[in-house]
Amino acid sequence: MNRVIVEYAKLTTDILDMLVEKYPDGYDYGDVISFKNAKGETVKAIEVRTEETIYLVKISDRLEQTMEDYAEDEDSFDDGDDIDIEDIEEDED
Repeated sequence: MNRVIVEYAKLTTDILDMLVEKYPDGYDYGDVISFKNAKGETVKAIEVRTEETIYLVKISDRLEQTMEDYAEDEDSFDDGDDIDIEDIEEDED
């Protein structure tokens, strides 16, 4: 299974759909995953999954507001073709 980190600024509509579906009332402390990246920095993220990929979406001050706005008006968001994700691990599960 692939694991990827997604920056707030590079969210696609597909990932936003999954976030809004999994966290319709927003996320809370128990949903947050903390880990160290390759640079040794602590990263906080929330997780959504497809059959092939685990997405770890980095938490920022604007993430929850974007999820709320997106749930209210999906048509105003573009599906970013230039998504910039960082593979952090690929398992053979």
